[in-house]
Amino acid sequence: MKIAVIGGGGREHAIIKKLKENPAAEHIFALPGNGGMVNEAECVPIKATDLDKIVAFCKEKNVDFVVIAPDDPLIAGLKDMLNAAGIPSFGPDKAAAAIEGSKAFAKELMRKYSIPTARYAVFSDEDAAFAYIDKLTPPIVVKADGPALGKGVIIAESVAEARAAAHDMISGNRFGESGKRVVIEEYLTGPEVSVLAFTDSHTLVPMVSSMDHKRACDGDTGLNTGGMGVVAPNPYYTAEVHERAMKEIFLPTLNAMNAEGRPFKGCLYFGLMITENGPKVIEYNSRFGDPETQAVLPLLKSDLLEIMLATEEERLASVPVEFSDKCSCALVLASKGYPEKYETGYEITENGVQGEIFYAGVKRENGKLVNSGGRVLAVTEVRDDLADAVKAAYEDAERINFKNKYFRRDIGKRALKAIREK
Repeated sequence: MKIAVIGGGGREHAIIKKLKENPAAEHIFALPGNGGMVNEAECVPIKATDLDKIVAFCKEKNVDFVVIAPDDPLIAGLKDMLNAAGIPSFGPDKAAAAIEGSKAFAKELMRKYSIPTARYAVFSDEDAAFAYIDKLTPPIVVKADGPALGKGVIIAESVAEARAAAHDMISGNRFGESGKRVVIEEYLTGPEVSVLAFTDSHTLVPMVSSMDHKRACDGDTGLNTGGMGVVAPNPYYTAEVHERAMKEIFLPTLNAMNAEGRPFKGCLYFGLMITENGPKVIEYNSRFGDPETQAVLPLLKSDLLEIMLATEEERLASVPVEFSDKCSCALVLASKGYPEKYETGYEITENGVQGEIFYAGVKRENGKLVNSGGRVLAVTEVRDDLADAVKAAYEDAERINFKNKYFRRDIGKRALKAIREK
């Protein structure tokens, strides 16, 4: 089979490595890929958002199957265009991807179908947003309605800060069109959990739970990022929480999308908060999370390609989806200054790394691998015990070098504390 994987980050690298475990994956194209993937895929310099070129390339190369990994092409309707060209793909169509493309749509879906989430209101008028904010008690959550590279959520510690966030989005063009409409919601407290799930619109199979670390600095401080590290499984996601999530959130969401005429096929991401009143939805994503994928897929024992084909063909119930009972830690190494200003072009070297490296913000320059983005790579270790996985990932991080390397020093700390307190 010829397979095209759309995207160029660490998530896509993890997907490609897993797909290659199936001998049927004879040739994998990465569009655009990155310089760290060249041993696993043929990188093609077509942007993930250049939909017409992607479809033309897939037709020209007689690609058998496409995996659409990032949110932008899904939200823009790449699946629909591939369908029209007769090319099967993994991922939701444009109508279903709206569950991530519009936070307002997602919140209204949850309200309509009684899926537990935070109280909220939606505004495109700044004065109306201010009037609503003035009635709230901080912290206050202000979200850009559309996609914003994981940075469109502001947790405001004061009314003034919430007002400023709303102004920056609605009038200040902070996130472009994505921020012209904002969702303002109550601040939920409790442990956060990420759960990815395969679904063919009839069957839903959750993957191993995980714990992402979004803030840039230790102690969950600093700016929100795309994610600085992940551990899996998440110790807060107990059997009891799973049972409630399946009954109150996962299956109701699947049924709600079907009822709305937007059947979802692909990977549905549930960002949950485990509150005193049970799990509630913080956000949906219409694809694999990044860097959650780099922690979760190494634990998958079953054949990813077969699962993806079964998902597209609506026969997911007929294939095994099994995960190891081991633990993983994916530690992100970033360029110092991320998610704001940072320098690139520094050579990356590694010596004696034991785990898997998933490259993200890198490129080849004069035969050398150099950093080209904020999140440079993730190194993942799998062990029987989470403490051992975390320790091994940090040991690997010290064996990888590039100028201005930065990583958080407390990935997994909260999870390990929860395990000790059980």
